[in-house]
Amino acid sequence: MSKENKQAKDPSTPLPHREGPGESRFFNPDRETLSREGIEWLQLERLKKTIEHCLTNEFYQKKFKEAGITADDIQTLADVRRLPFTTKQDLRDTYPFGMACVPLRDCVRLHSSSGTTGNPTVILHTQKDLDEWANQVARNLWMVGLRPDDVFQNSSGYGMFTGGLGFQYGAERLGMLTVPAAAGNSLRQIKFIKDFGTTAIHAVPSYVTRLYEVMQQEGVDPRRDTKLKVLAIGAEPHSEEQRQRIEQMMGVKAYNSFGMSEMCGPGVGFECPEQNGLHFWEDYYIVEIVDPETLEPVADGEIGELVLTTLCREAMPLLRYRTRDLTRVLGRSCPCGRNHVRLDRMRGRSDDMMVLRGVNIFPIQIEKILMQFKELGNNYLITLTTDQDNDNMTVEVELAEATDDYPRLQALEKEIKRRLKDEILLTPIVRLVPQGTLPVSEGKAVRVVDKRKVYQ
Repeated sequence: MSKENKQAKDPSTPLPHREGPGESRFFNPDRETLSREGIEWLQLERLKKTIEHCLTNEFYQKKFKEAGITADDIQTLADVRRLPFTTKQDLRDTYPFGMACVPLRDCVRLHSSSGTTGNPTVILHTQKDLDEWANQVARNLWMVGLRPDDVFQNSSGYGMFTGGLGFQYGAERLGMLTVPAAAGNSLRQIKFIKDFGTTAIHAVPSYVTRLYEVMQQEGVDPRRDTKLKVLAIGAEPHSEEQRQRIEQMMGVKAYNSFGMSEMCGPGVGFECPEQNGLHFWEDYYIVEIVDPETLEPVADGEIGELVLTTLCREAMPLLRYRTRDLTRVLGRSCPCGRNHVRLDRMRGRSDDMMVLRGVNIFPIQIEKILMQFKELGNNYLITLTTDQDNDNMTVEVELAEATDDYPRLQALEKEIKRRLKDEILLTPIVRLVPQGTLPVSEGKAVRVVDKRKVYQ
């Protein structure tokens, strides 16, 4: 066993880096700077323990029996492909606690989805699960330059939604003064930013753009009137064009964040200062990208569905969980010094894909085009309808500034249609509307309204 592998040996929990501000780029150097060999050794050790733990649960006992495998069949990391997949439907079918691998008395918290289409998905946590989760989030925030003397404002919903408490405990673990502002009430958010000297904000991308609009209305310049230096954005798919627009508006770097409640919440993946992909923390997860139809692995660089296996979860470990998120592997090394796999931003979810006249379209493709026009604002809505058996798409987008120059608007509308057709191979109806016309959500933005279901 190499010296590095001995340092990575379980069961000791990695201790967070506690040096003074600016003394290290790493919150946990022992884990973050592991070589690929060290990462894979640690993953295999933790995978074997996770499988043993899972097999205390009847759900997994049945899954393994149906697959015709035992724990002894998993001897290499490649053997993970022999394990059965788990899905959101499995969580719903075993609602509420059928996938727990510890007694309920050992759990201290649960989070769940809204359950608007059936049983919600419930995830249980032990205290150790919460501690590890806080370490993951703190690792991400430290990575982008935040330190204990920063002020972190969390403009995310609290409660069952994991974005609130996940970032709250991670920021506290790092040692920052935290402002649990929650979602909405933009005037209060801006007051807090100015009065408390907020240096970092977490929010969904669509809300950051809304916050900037209110700042403009109130005569607040984020560069001149605030101490902001970092934005953490996530929880909804967004294009590189939207991220760049946010950075230009706010005058600070905006780092992409990935998380999901089934994996614990935020903290699963995060961009480093290189902004060349999301580092997924492979000491906590095994990352696979598979073809969503065949479920076979795809080559690095090819788009596929993200599949994750938890490696440190006590209450509800998940084996080969199908996230439905679409992405690709960008690399397994980085100039920042971390060798954890880098994934592209999420292209959307496989179940978010719109099929219009036989063409597969993702909302982020449309956003990418819209964000290229400086004349357009940040809010848009895609509506799908059926007219005389023909499916149609209408894209409504707000203008950045009011104008009555109709020839100019007509030319702009024509150019938007042309570029959209080049991107999605269909020509949608485009409507340019005044700022403030379209609905604004305090949580994740609603980008698509499919009215075709009425006719089906």
